[in-house]
Amino acid sequence: MDLVKVLCSDCRLRNLCLPLGLAGKELKQLEEIVKQPRPLQRGQRLYLPGDKFHYLFIVRSGTMKTYTTTSSGQQQIIGFHLPGELVGLDGVSDGNYTCTAETMEMTSVCELPFTKLENVMGQVRVLQRQVHRLMSKELLTDQQLLLQLGKMNAEQRVAAFLLNISCRFHLRGFSASEFHLPMTRSDIGNYLGLAVETVSRQFSHFQEMAVVKVSRKHIIIQKPEFLRLITNLDGKYQQEKEATHC
Repeated sequence: MDLVKVLCSDCRLRNLCLPLGLAGKELKQLEEIVKQPRPLQRGQRLYLPGDKFHYLFIVRSGTMKTYTTTSSGQQQIIGFHLPGELVGLDGVSDGNYTCTAETMEMTSVCELPFTKLENVMGQVRVLQRQVHRLMSKELLTDQQLLLQLGKMNAEQRVAAFLLNISCRFHLRGFSASEFHLPMTRSDIGNYLGLAVETVSRQFSHFQEMAVVKVSRKHIIIQKPEFLRLITNLDGKYQQEKEATHC
C-alpha cells in the first residue's frame, strides 16, 4: 500500500479527530508529533497483550478488531474500529496493552506518541478536551452496545449490530444504508456471542423479510425503521441516535 503523507489540516477525517477551530500554530504543534500514515497488511497485528504502551492510534483507512485470548487460546472480540476511531486505549491505565489489535483488511493508521501528545495537550487546552472526549466516547459507545446486547435475543443482536455499523459509517460521510462489512460472519458471531450459523440465519431472515439485501459482505439496509423497532431501543438511546441523524 503506497500512501501519500497527508497533513491533519488536509485529512478528510479531521472533523472526527480534531476540535473545531483548531488551526495555525496549535494545529502545527499536533502535526509535528503525528506519525502518519502507517500501512498495514490484512491480518497484521498492531500490538499484542503485554506490549509497552507508547502510542494511541487513529484508523485512517480500513478496519481493525481488538480481542483478548482466553486460557484455551480462543479469541474474544471486544471491538471493531472504523476510520476516525481510536485504538490503543487499553494501554493507558497501566502502561501496557491488554488486548491484541489486528487489521481486518488493508489498513493505515496515524500514530500518536502518547507522551508527546500529553505535552501538546498541556499547551492546547481545546485539544486536551477533544482527546478526552474521543476517549470517553469510544468507551461509552462500547459500553452502551454491550449493555444493550446483554438484554437481546439473536435477532435483536444482529439488528443492533447493523444499526451500530450503519450509524458509524454515516458519521464518517459514507452511506448509512449501503456499505461493505469487512468482518466475517464468524467475527460478528464472536463479538455478539452467537454461533456463526445463527448469524447467517438472521441475515437470511432479514433478507427474506426485505429488511436488508445481502450479497456476501455487501449490505443494503432497506428498512432501517424495522431494525430499530425490533431492537426495542429505549427512548433516551433513540433520541441520541436521532440527534446524530443515524
